[in-house]
Amino acid sequence: MLLLACSLILFMVMGVPIGFSMGASSLLYFLVYQPALVSVLPARVFAGMDSALMLALPLFIIMGHLMNHGGLTSRLIDFCMLFVGRLRGGLGMVSVMSSMLFGGISGSSVSDAASIGQVMIPAMEKKGYPIRTAAGLIAAAATMGMIVPPSIPMVIYAFSASESVGKLFLGTLIAGVMIGLFMMGIVLILAHRNNYPQEEVDLSWKEIRRSSAEAIPALIMPVIVVGSVVAGVATATESAAVGALYALLAGLFFYKGLKMRDLPGLFKEAILSSANVMIIIAFSGVFTWILALEHLPEVVGGLFAQMQLSPILALLAVAVIILIVGFFVDVSPAILLLTPVFLPALKLLGISPIQFGAVMITGLAVGLVTPPVGMCLNVCSAISKQSIISIFRGALPFLVADLLVLLLISLFPALSTWLPELLMGR
Repeated sequence: MLLLACSLILFMVMGVPIGFSMGASSLLYFLVYQPALVSVLPARVFAGMDSALMLALPLFIIMGHLMNHGGLTSRLIDFCMLFVGRLRGGLGMVSVMSSMLFGGISGSSVSDAASIGQVMIPAMEKKGYPIRTAAGLIAAAATMGMIVPPSIPMVIYAFSASESVGKLFLGTLIAGVMIGLFMMGIVLILAHRNNYPQEEVDLSWKEIRRSSAEAIPALIMPVIVVGSVVAGVATATESAAVGALYALLAGLFFYKGLKMRDLPGLFKEAILSSANVMIIIAFSGVFTWILALEHLPEVVGGLFAQMQLSPILALLAVAVIILIVGFFVDVSPAILLLTPVFLPALKLLGISPIQFGAVMITGLAVGLVTPPVGMCLNVCSAISKQSIISIFRGALPFLVADLLVLLLISLFPALSTWLPELLMGR
């Protein structure tokens, strides 16, 4: 295990992509310790991604790309303005609410940051918000993109944990809404302290009907996607296909932001994104096989038992590890690395895989807004022309919401298990 861990870290420090780092360190392990098994590695690599569930991954990515480029962002912002725009700090609160709703459509925090940030960062700066605060708020609010269902990282966790996608989607819904509400509360406090402006909002019935009519078709999509899985009408893959078709038709014929000539480029982006994740999944399958050969999950379970940790303390300890790993490793590989190590031990302690999934996704979302990886920081840095350190400082007050919710869902299992059990049973 020492050879495996050290070689993985060495390859990553050298700048080798993490998928290939896992593959190279796995190959090195077998060459040194299990040379007789080298011949079966190609089959194990293929087996690592040979799952019907993984068909949902490119479909969810395509769905997000189509809605992202379909002219949705401005409609969502106008819709959110009706609810919170007239409050002090209205633009900041609109940013948070828009990110929450956009996250339920795109399933990606990075897409959330890019789409909402391009509109709202310049708008907030123009209204007197410090640029680092505006960019930091967008980066922090974008964490909801992977927490509010449907969520691409949650599909990857479902594959790794062999759990129901529908239950996992529902398991993070309450956490995502809580983060949004807490962030809006923080914005309201800062707005009164720093005298951020209110917005002039037309609340005539004509404007309400217009904004609602333009936003509701997009807001229906996550209801269709998640609802069909929860109701048992469709599998995750089938619901993703329906969502992608719905996004295509809405972008072409309702919002009219998509053009037929745009589709090849969007499909190319989706294919490249999917291929990048699938490479990581393929090599992580071999990596996980080594962990099983070395009985690492059993060792971790024995360590928890030896330390006599209660389920809550064990989960809190793992949550801290998740936060630390999220600083340095991107979301998808972190899920594939951490799930097979900690989930078996936590299940022995009575921790639900649904609760652990919510903790995993919420904890890793924080890593999107922390240096040095911080994908959302990098997106907002490109938009605002500020350094990632400056944006991180601006995001810190809002990350309190993520950390508070992470603590709450670790302490209170019902926050992540009640809704799945209510709608889908145990």
